Formats: sequence, C-alpha cells, structure tokens
Amino acid sequence: MSSVAPWRTPVIAGNWKMNRGPSATREYFRHFKARWAPRADRTVLFFPPAVSLSAAAEMLRDRPDIGLGVQNIHWEAEGAFTGETSASMARDAGARYALAGHSERRHLFGESDEQVARKVAAALEAELVPVVCVGETLEERQAGRVEQVILRQLDAVLAVVPAAAGPRFMIAYEPVWAIGTGVNASPEDASAAHAILRRRIAEHAGEATAAAIPILYGGSVKPDNAAALLGARDVDGVLVGGASLDPASFAAIAAARPG
Repeated sequence: MSSVAPWRTPVIAGNWKMNRGPSATREYFRHFKARWAPRADRTVLFFPPAVSLSAAAEMLRDRPDIGLGVQNIHWEAEGAFTGETSASMARDAGARYALAGHSERRHLFGESDEQVARKVAAALEAELVPVVCVGETLEERQAGRVEQVILRQLDAVLAVVPAAAGPRFMIAYEPVWAIGTGVNASPEDASAAHAILRRRIAEHAGEATAAAIPILYGGSVKPDNAAALLGARDVDGVLVGGASLDPASFAAIAAARPG
C-alpha cells in the first residue's frame, strides 16, 4: 500500500536527455496525447532538449495538465555564455520546471554543488520549479557514504532556499550506478535515501514543508518496476530516462498504480 501523503500528488517526469529534435518531438506528442487523458491524481512532466522546448509547448497548448521543463539552465540572466540558456529564456519558451544537478551534468560536465545551488537560485528567481537531482556513485555506496554524499548535495541547495519559501522545489534521488544501467535501486533502497533527504528538509524548513515537497526516484525506471517504486514509503514519483522516449512505455509508467 502506498504511503504517499494525500497532499503530494505523484509526479511522473520524463527526461529525454539529448534525444528528440523538434520534428520528432511533435510526432512523439501526437502519439502520447492519444494514449494519455488528463487526470487529477498525478502530475506528468517532460524535459525535452532546449532546442525542442518550443515545439513541445506548441504541441501541448491544448494540454495544460502536462508540464514542461528544461534539462539545464545557466545561473546568469544573460551575457556572453555561448550555448547556455537562462532561466528567464526557458520560461519564455514554455518551461515551468528546470532540472538542476543531474548526475550527467555533475560527472560529465564537472558541475559543482555550488554551481547547482546557483542554478536553483536562478530558477526560483525566474519562477521556475527546480527539480534538484542528488545521488551517489557505486563506489560511494560501497564505501557506506550514501548519506554523506546526498546530504552534502542537498545542503548546498538548501543554503540558497529560504526556509520560509515553502515547497517551491522538488528533489530527485538518482543513484548514479542505476542510471541507464538497467539496474534500479530496490524500493527499500529508494525509501531509505528519500527518508534521509526528507529529514534534512524538515530540519531546514519544518515538518509541513518537508511533507509537501515531492521526492522522486530516478534510475532505470520501467513499466515493470514503476508500481513497486511508487509504492515505496517516501517515494512521491519517478524521474524516467530512456523509457520516457517511447510514448507507449511512458504512458504505462504514468498510469502505474503504487503497489
């Protein structure tokens, strides 16, 4: 039985990474909208590449029940930062959410905890909802450092989020060893990590705020394991990578009932 609190609607988010240009995005949503009817018992989000954000917004103009976000933003509002997208630019293009600190950004592009925190602050300033990603590597898990690592990553963000701001962000726990490997953390692993994160948020902003902030699990989520993960204590949704690229697969994950 799910322990998701009634004020935390399950969030099903798809991160397309570097896949789907504008034409493929339009085709994707033609298929997905035919498979997914609006429903009030969960929130569905997509994070397409920045170049496809406007195409996605165009296709979802008639579907306000589906949210859009960007995979990355720069912390500056404008300037000589070739290849970057500011939070205000993303919002203008149709985004209402922004990923921050995805493991691929941290490990492939060298983003530091401080840089992630600055991106979170920029997202909040532009009235985007940041989805803050945290997670440990396999080596860190084997060394018994899960709590140390994920709290260090979270604390950097909490330092820039006023305690009085309320639940204006989400957390995504994504163990690096489970991303794109086909090996997902067990529901028990996810629940334990999420409980650690929620306790820290409660220490920072109080129990009510901590209870209202969705904490998602990300890492090899598929239609056949989504229900078990969503049924785990303190797991309020999933951040889906590869399986979100197929509209039928993602619709099945979005429809999964916590169990």
